[in-house]
Amino acid sequence: MAFEDFETKESVVVVYTGEGKGKTSASVGLLARALGTDWKVAYIQFIKHWNVGEHDFIHKIQDTFGDKLLFHKGGKGFFDAGDISAKGVSEQEHIQAARDTYETALRVATNGEYDLVICDEINNAVHDGLLKKADMKKLITDRAPSTSLCFTGRDFPPEFIELTDIATDMTKLKHHYDDKFLANKGIDY
Repeated sequence: MAFEDFETKESVVVVYTGEGKGKTSASVGLLARALGTDWKVAYIQFIKHWNVGEHDFIHKIQDTFGDKLLFHKGGKGFFDAGDISAKGVSEQEHIQAARDTYETALRVATNGEYDLVICDEINNAVHDGLLKKADMKKLITDRAPSTSLCFTGRDFPPEFIELTDIATDMTKLKHHYDDKFLANKGIDY
């Protein structure tokens, strides 16, 4: 088949999931690519409330891109994750934060103003029961026709793969955390 036989979709749904590292990093790369092509992008963070490198990066480029870049950090930290769970945050507070963040994501995904809406760690919020699978499905099915979506995080619901256009499973081959080394700033966060 020749290149000219291919068509272009008006928008796509991209998923970065799996146990391996690189899901958020891939979404930040997608953010850079979209902004570089003059798209209007919303980056919605569902879990990470603490300061991480991508937050600093987005804050540094915010003035450059102005109203072309919306950043919303709405999580309360890890939920039900053993020793790394957020301390002093009730289940209801986690659910409310996920709900509020979801409402922002739904608004920008459906209003037709954004070319790309990245929902970082939404897969975790759904898997952990902070959001319902129906919420995720609604984001996909109700999005504006010209708005592409990107979902990141572990445990993307397998039954929704058919609703996506690009799905990548980040598979861990090795990670130094397994050898009892903490995360490295600039690499892991």
